Amino acid sequence: MFTTIPLDDAVSIINMTHKNPAAVLGMHKVKIFDKEAIAVRTCIPDAKDVFVVDLENQKNIYHMQRVHHSGLFEALIFNRKERFKYKFKMLDYFNNEHYINDVYSFWTEKLTEFDRYLFNRAQHYKIYDKMGAHIMEVDGVKGVHFAVWAPNAQNISVVGNFNNWDGRRHRMIKDENSGIWTLFIPDLCEGDLYKYEIKGYHGNIFLKADPYAFYSELRPANASIVWDINKYKWNDAEWLHQRYYTNHYEKPISIYEVHLPSWQRTLKNEFLNYRYLAHKLVEYVKQHGFTHIELLPILEHPLDASWGYQVTGYFAPTSRLGTPEDFMYFVDYCHQNGIGVLLDWVPAHFPKDGHGLINFDGTALYEHADPRQGEHLDWGTKIFNFGRNEVKNFLISSALFWIDKYHIDGLRVDAVASMLYLDYSKPDGAWVPNCYGGRENLEAIEFLKHLNSIAYQNYHGIMMIAEESTAWPGVSKPTWAGGLGFGFKWNMGWMNDTLTYISKEPIYRKYHHSNMTFSMLYAFTENFILPFSHDEVVHGKCSMINKMPGDYWQKFANLRALYTYFFGHPGKKLLFMGSEFGMFDEWTDSKSIDWHLLDYEYHRNLLKCVSDLNRIYKSEPSLYQNDHNGNGFEWINCNDSDNSIFSFIRKAKKFEEQTIFVVNFTPVPRYDYTLGVYFNTPYKEIFNSDSNIYSGSNIGNGGIIYPKDYKSFGKPFSISVTVPPLAGIILKPQF
Repeated sequence: MFTTIPLDDAVSIINMTHKNPAAVLGMHKVKIFDKEAIAVRTCIPDAKDVFVVDLENQKNIYHMQRVHHSGLFEALIFNRKERFKYKFKMLDYFNNEHYINDVYSFWTEKLTEFDRYLFNRAQHYKIYDKMGAHIMEVDGVKGVHFAVWAPNAQNISVVGNFNNWDGRRHRMIKDENSGIWTLFIPDLCEGDLYKYEIKGYHGNIFLKADPYAFYSELRPANASIVWDINKYKWNDAEWLHQRYYTNHYEKPISIYEVHLPSWQRTLKNEFLNYRYLAHKLVEYVKQHGFTHIELLPILEHPLDASWGYQVTGYFAPTSRLGTPEDFMYFVDYCHQNGIGVLLDWVPAHFPKDGHGLINFDGTALYEHADPRQGEHLDWGTKIFNFGRNEVKNFLISSALFWIDKYHIDGLRVDAVASMLYLDYSKPDGAWVPNCYGGRENLEAIEFLKHLNSIAYQNYHGIMMIAEESTAWPGVSKPTWAGGLGFGFKWNMGWMNDTLTYISKEPIYRKYHHSNMTFSMLYAFTENFILPFSHDEVVHGKCSMINKMPGDYWQKFANLRALYTYFFGHPGKKLLFMGSEFGMFDEWTDSKSIDWHLLDYEYHRNLLKCVSDLNRIYKSEPSLYQNDHNGNGFEWINCNDSDNSIFSFIRKAKKFEEQTIFVVNFTPVPRYDYTLGVYFNTPYKEIFNSDSNIYSGSNIGNGGIIYPKDYKSFGKPFSISVTVPPLAGIILKPQF
């Protein structure tokens, strides 16, 4: 049987090892015995017979000969010297006719040489516009362009519901310099399912989801879905304009942390849609005074119980709650109602699920090959190789993607400590030191600086937040000042010390007084957010209300006092869902939070207490303007350990705009308690957590307190107040 296909090319096509199938398949000019001809070749394994149909003159139909039983066909056309547009007419073994566009007859420069150059240098910050699956039109034919990075693969094919998941049909073309494989497949459309069939470095064949997919099947299915994410019409221009000019350091930020799949569900315990949740959640958040919603990761993930922290789809919102447009609507609706949206994002590690990033091209591509560098044993996950430019580009573009395409207002970067230290949660001998013999992960540090500098450079007014639990210096300092470049850092030390203190019986708290005062030694070394987060109400740690000692009344009184102290302490605020109304059970991802508790007075009134604290927090500049410098805080008395009382002043930029906090962590009321104050003017009690409207004992100061003309605690004047039991009060001078 005569064929113009070189033997080596034919073998590599049949064995699926050819890096550039377009050099063999498709239409080519050839010479046969000094005669010019056109050769058209294709590989259609399930074809009984194939014909080339001339689209310029459909009377011209050329029969193709089968040159190999695997489905390799070739037509030699001697009466044509120039290439022409064509289709294949294929007869299957049931004699059904199918007209097929040849993928190798289309040429597109979707991914330019410059794109590849920037990607290989970790500087293509919108690589998501090029990689993955993109609907486009080539030569008047609509289809989908695919691009994936897998430098060590022997072959990659796009498989899906459009080709019976047959990897012999749509083989991609490799660019050897960049390691990127591309292919335009005509006649595909939004909603088509696909994966990459990869013949790995060692010859094994496996399926992978698209790392850059915009949408995925609902678990346990895991195919990627072709989707156009550019068709949603946004209505939040005013919000984005205001965000651009916002200085968050001098603004009130009270964050409601939410796990969307379990915030609310149907009566049958089914997931709700992003659009429905937008209306219900925004109404709730506005009613109770929060300024931002922070979402536990909604990036696609296979395991519900990971809460989204083991990600397989770094560019796809989870399909559990709807489509990409549904999530865009969620963010848009929040913005139209003045609510910011923050998103947890996880660059520290990824899961070992077979369809994900692990051993992506048959080698450790996104991760380290050495398990001492490449695995978090605690979590059973792989660690990204931050020293590889293409991996850094993947992650940086993922972060920017959510800000760009979904208008997210900031990212809370998870598990930063695990990225900074090579020996994080590893015993001696189970980690590899850096090139200087140290424990610092130099590549991860450079990555974080790169990420933060580009994020703030490109998107003014966003928030980059680090969940970092160690004393690493300068986490929230700019990179030009030697910091990591985050805007904010979770104050995990304050959280741990505070919860350790409050969990003690009141009689013992005086022995742990320093737990509450220690935070002021470092409160202004970083731009802190104070978190009472999801991590504190799971895994046997008890819910916030059940951390409180005492009987039913004392538990609620303790928690109200704690929240008063929380809103008075310098730093932005974060509270996890359910904690605002005293959920008794630990949080679980498998059902809604316990909304039925709001049928009971104590829970309703705790929620009212939090709502009022949010209202005061937002209305008093002293509580937020100087959050991140020492001018905003002054102790009145931090040494009253015997009474377990803490008193301090919060100050705004204008000195006369002050508020005084007095918090009593014992069940004993204190009468005629002396405080030093700056002004010889009446002070008004603007909040009392012991008020009967919060189910308290209603001990207080009757509204107005008058100063006395003698010095106290270094202040020129004094006031005597009643401090209710297990409660906090807020006072404000009246001019």
